[in-house]
Amino acid sequence: MLYYATRQDFAEAELLQGRFKGRLAQVRKRTMTRLLRYSLLRGLSLFLAVVIAVYLTILIANMGGEVDKIRESMVRFEASQSITRNPANRGLPMEVILEMIDEEVAQELRRLGMDRPFVVRSFLFLRNAITLDLGAAQNMLSSTTGSPLVSRIIMERLPQTLLLFGTAQMFLFFFALLMSLFLSRRYGSFLDRLTIGLAPSSAAPGWFYGIFLIIIFGVWLRVLPIGGYIDSPAPATTIGRSLSILRHLVLPVSAIVIGALFASIYSWRTFFLIYSSDDHVELAKAKGLSSRTVERRHILRPTLPMIVTSFLLLIIGMWMGQIILEQVFMWPGLGSLLYWAIQAADTAVIVGAVVIFGYLLAGTVFFLDFIYALLDPRIRVGLAGGDS
Repeated sequence: MLYYATRQDFAEAELLQGRFKGRLAQVRKRTMTRLLRYSLLRGLSLFLAVVIAVYLTILIANMGGEVDKIRESMVRFEASQSITRNPANRGLPMEVILEMIDEEVAQELRRLGMDRPFVVRSFLFLRNAITLDLGAAQNMLSSTTGSPLVSRIIMERLPQTLLLFGTAQMFLFFFALLMSLFLSRRYGSFLDRLTIGLAPSSAAPGWFYGIFLIIIFGVWLRVLPIGGYIDSPAPATTIGRSLSILRHLVLPVSAIVIGALFASIYSWRTFFLIYSSDDHVELAKAKGLSSRTVERRHILRPTLPMIVTSFLLLIIGMWMGQIILEQVFMWPGLGSLLYWAIQAADTAVIVGAVVIFGYLLAGTVFFLDFIYALLDPRIRVGLAGGDS
């Protein structure tokens, strides 16, 4: 029996299609609104955490105002030396000299902004720190331009830190992921047992292994530089500079990777082993799917959120240990800058470095939720537990 569509049928179909498009547009609008609201609240909460951490750093770096007292005494000492050693002031009464010293100290304190209470200045300093407007450093200068600006001092060190730890983390993630997949297919083999036995070695930080790498490859074999960022004098060509930087990267990157590799492989391999015995994996194997397809779709995909979480927590742990590692390898990054700023009691540089660390860590945590949503379709960003 043949059925011929009428104009009414077409009209009803167009009406249903229009309703569907309208419904779809409403769903998209609600999704975007929910996503924007969640992003705003999440960003504000992380920003508040950074603000609190930075303010605590300001209090600690100033020792509750004790550093200002030390700076004031240094200002008074320099003013007294300048006035008493001036030949024009010889023979003046002591009362006049003391008044001149007090006046010069007051002018210098006003110039430094230290004529206001510490509590007021701490909040002003917090505002400048959050906006990275920290002015001039107290005791440090830029190694390339000689500028005392804190922003320039920090920004000239940031690329080196990102290069070192970005290279190490990417290599660690992909190599550990491939090795853990490989070992999950060879459970109980010699290589699997060896990895399990070496897993406790990750308890030691990367700089610990870096010392041995320097002794072996830098001092004994003399095949790699023991530290620094580039040869001195620097090569004239771009290719030469790039090769020199790569040679200097080998030892610190190796130290970071060795310090976290075996524990990462062991934990991720355990995830793969657990998921490889699930019913849906056995069903996929029974259907005749290839081993690579089973690993990619039915093992790797559901475990990626846990693996990414573990990896990001590992990154945060690496940030904490980078001060010592950069000092061991004489790497001119934020870690070594923070070390020397602490030694010089340069509050502005200390706070600036902490702000950069805080922004990096907060950004990592912020994007983690969206990475979850991309990796696992069951997760919906911005939905409460009852709405998901």
